[in-house]
Amino acid sequence: MHRSGITTTKTGPQLSALFLFVNKGIASIALALLALVLASCVDSSRDWKLTGPTMGTSYHITVVQVPAGIEKAILQSAIDAELETVNQEMSTYIPDSELMRFNGAAVGEAVEVSEHLADVIARALSIHQRSHGAFDVTVGPLVNLWGFGPKPEPQAVPDDAQIAQLQQVLGSDALTLEGLTLSKSRPVAIDLSAIAKGHGVDRVARLLESKGIDNYLVEVGGELRTAGVNPQGNPWRIGIERPTAGQVVQKPIQVSGKAVATSGDYRNYYERDGKRYAHTIDPRSGRPVEHKLASVTVIADNCAEADGLATALNVMGADAALKLAEEEGLAVFLLVKADDGFEERYSAAFRPYLESQGR
Repeated sequence: MHRSGITTTKTGPQLSALFLFVNKGIASIALALLALVLASCVDSSRDWKLTGPTMGTSYHITVVQVPAGIEKAILQSAIDAELETVNQEMSTYIPDSELMRFNGAAVGEAVEVSEHLADVIARALSIHQRSHGAFDVTVGPLVNLWGFGPKPEPQAVPDDAQIAQLQQVLGSDALTLEGLTLSKSRPVAIDLSAIAKGHGVDRVARLLESKGIDNYLVEVGGELRTAGVNPQGNPWRIGIERPTAGQVVQKPIQVSGKAVATSGDYRNYYERDGKRYAHTIDPRSGRPVEHKLASVTVIADNCAEADGLATALNVMGADAALKLAEEEGLAVFLLVKADDGFEERYSAAFRPYLESQGR
């Protein structure tokens, strides 16, 4: 989990005649997803592609069979406004955002928050508990300590005392959410980078549906959600990226009506004295993860859930991630580093997505 608020630096999507590539690159929460939308050419006058900047990255949306009476420019303005509202609620880069007002509040102060912010924090706290602390929205100072925040990489790796000092303060257990009232028992700060973009995708999806648009693909910074069919009338398909240089599809899957997020640690790291330090920090140890799990892809009904779970499972490592996936019936696909490449592992709930591709 990489603390940088909603605003992050990413490699932007690339469009070609047949494919929409979305490379999450070194996203704020270590997400690395190649979303490959097969056969997504827009031919009809009521099939549109909408793109724009948001949250330090960009959005790419395809809408199909848009009902008459909806104007393209007005629809895009509504999308921009919705995403700007998400940013104003949850960004750590906007000093007067709703989240930053809470971060600046005193310990013990009860702060009234919006339904949207309360919903995202409640989901984050749930994932924190379910993952046994692997997902933690207060981990930012540890990420900064290891040099994966706004500051340069450290000349020397942090020592045990530095880590222990931060861990005494950090932790989602310091947060209490009661209805729309949020408080903290220690001076922690929340960063929702690992879940807010997924929430933004869900917000845009609900906006489209409220206007009678039933066929769409919404992608923000690599998080995505689909519904209905693509412009050719076929189910939406994406490709999970192989954790190697270049944009290579490891596995195509059909995901109409679902949300998808991927987390990985293979693009953002540094080396000190011959040891590799990945940017995914385990809040429980205060250190970068050292397991062989290269990437985790999660399919869920909503994108905020997929987003947060992908980060949590990536921190946990392959065995623990797959165990949680089976316990909760999560659709999870893992790529694990092996001597001769990558080993594919997946949960029972993910198997139908592979079978739909004729595996």
